[in-house]
Amino acid sequence: MIHPLSDCQAIVPDSTNVWQYCVVLPNAKIGENCNICSHCFIENDVKIGNSVTIKSGVQIWDGIEIGDNVFVGANVTFTNDKYPKSGNEGWQLLQTTICEGASIGAGSTILPGLTIGKNSVVGAGSVVTKNIPDGEVWYGNPAKYVKKI
Repeated sequence: MIHPLSDCQAIVPDSTNVWQYCVVLPNAKIGENCNICSHCFIENDVKIGNSVTIKSGVQIWDGIEIGDNVFVGANVTFTNDKYPKSGNEGWQLLQTTICEGASIGAGSTILPGLTIGKNSVVGAGSVVTKNIPDGEVWYGNPAKYVKKI
């Protein structure tokens, strides 16, 4: 279901919900059984797996790949440029991967070029500056290892 108040230009499976005030650019790849809540923006070079929940206020920029069964909390901030500057013609797109089953708490910031491991958890409000291994809980600013799941 694509809400009539969203601008969804991509092909989205019938089993996926895109709620109001979302913008999904035409080359984004979105899987089955996803729930993309209101006020989200999804750029072109994005891959979203199956059964992914993206809560309100999330922007997913080029170079972000989200695996199956991932939860992205409200107002999570993704980045794809390590040295952002307006008009920078030499900028480098960095790939960020959120692996299967990971959960990212609301209000977290994910720096570019990182991998958040399979079934890992990022606590709400965290700033992720390093790769997170599979099955670990990290939180804080900067996010630090807390425990193994």
